Amino acid sequence: MNQTYLLEWLDLLVTFTLNPSKTDVTKITAVQSKTIIEKTKEQTLFIQSQFKIKVFSLSKEKQIKIIVGNYHSSLIIFLDNAIERSHTVEFERFDLKQVINTLITCFDELLSFIETRFSNYLSLDMRVPATYLLISKKKLKQRIDKLKNSSTSAINGQMATGILFDNLYSFVNSKKDRKVTFRHVLYREQLIKELQLLKILQNEDQTNSALDEILIYMNFNSRAFINYFTQRVADKINCCESTAGKIESLLFHFKEFSQIHCKDGVILNPHHQDLKTVLNEWFKHEMTYLEKQQHFSVVPLHSMDKKQHQTITTDKTNEKVLCKLSTDQTALILRASDELKILIAKSMNHVFKTIVPFLSTPNKADLSYDSMRSKSYVAEERDKELAINALECIIKKIKSY
Repeated sequence: MNQTYLLEWLDLLVTFTLNPSKTDVTKITAVQSKTIIEKTKEQTLFIQSQFKIKVFSLSKEKQIKIIVGNYHSSLIIFLDNAIERSHTVEFERFDLKQVINTLITCFDELLSFIETRFSNYLSLDMRVPATYLLISKKKLKQRIDKLKNSSTSAINGQMATGILFDNLYSFVNSKKDRKVTFRHVLYREQLIKELQLLKILQNEDQTNSALDEILIYMNFNSRAFINYFTQRVADKINCCESTAGKIESLLFHFKEFSQIHCKDGVILNPHHQDLKTVLNEWFKHEMTYLEKQQHFSVVPLHSMDKKQHQTITTDKTNEKVLCKLSTDQTALILRASDELKILIAKSMNHVFKTIVPFLSTPNKADLSYDSMRSKSYVAEERDKELAINALECIIKKIKSY
C-alpha cells in the first residue's frame, strides 16, 4: 500500500510557514506569496487526483474508511487553523490575505471533494467542529437563497415549498448549541443538489408534485411534511361521495406513493421513523377504517352538509372541555384507550367522533375528530413523552387521594 502523505506540503505550510508563533510571516515577500498561491492551487488538483488513486488501490473497506476519515479530519483541522489566522494582524497585509484566503478555499474544496465522492466511508455521526459548521451553514444559506429565488420553487405547491424552506432556513439560521453531525450537513447538501436538478416542466395530472417526489425520495421525514402529505391525500379522497369511491381513490394514491423510490442511507431526522414507514402505516390504517366504514355503513362526517356541521359545532361551543394537551398528544391517549379497551365503542372512529367534538385546546376551539384520528397514527417522540408525562401526573394524583 502506498504510504505517501498527500497533505505534506499543505501541512508544513499551515504548521510552520504561515504560523506566526513559529515563523515571522511578515518577512514573506509579495513574490513568495504569489508562489505560495500558485503552488496551493496546484496542490488542490494534485491531491484530488492522487487521493482517488490511493483509495481505489485499496481492497478492504476498513482501510478505505481509515484513510478517508484521517484525511477528512486533517483537512478540517487545517481549515480551522487557516480561518483563525485570517483574523490576526499578521495577515492584514494584502498579499498575505490573498494567501490565507486561497488556502481556505483549497481546504474547503478538498473537503467538498471527499464528502461528495467518499461520503459512504465517513463517520457521519461525528460532531461537526464549530468553525467548519459556520462555513458550511454560510455556503448552504447562499445555495438556499439562490434556490428560493429560482423558478423551481414557484412551480410546486405553496404549502410543501413553505415547509421545505422553513426547515432549511431553520437549520442554517439556528444559533442553538446543539450537536450537529456530518450527517445533518451532508443531508442538506444532497437535498439541495436534488432540488437544483428538479425539472420545471411536469404533468399537471400527476398525483404527486415533483417536489413531493423528491422529498419522499430523500426521506424528508419532517412532521410538518407528513401532516401536509396525509391531509392532501385525505382531502382528495373525501371528494368522493361513496365509501367505495374513497377506497378506490385511496388505493390509487397508495399505488402512486409506493412507486416512488427512496434513496438508500439518507434521512432528515435520524432519530425518527423513515418517511415511507410512517406513510405506509397511515395508508394501511386509513384503508382499514374505510373498509370498516363500508362494512357497517357508517355515514362519514365529511358527507354532512357544511352548514349543518357548523350549526352543530356552534351549539356545542359552550359545552366544550378545555384540554391543555395538544391535539397530537390527546390523539395518542384516545387511541391507546381504545386499543386497551378502556374506552369501549363499536370502532376507534366512534371513540374520536363521540369525544372530540366536546374538546378544545388552548390553540384551537373546534377540533376535527377525523384529523385527530389520523394524527394518532403519526406519533412524534416529543408528543409521546408529553402524553406519558401527563398520564404519570394523573397516576401520582390518584395515589395521593
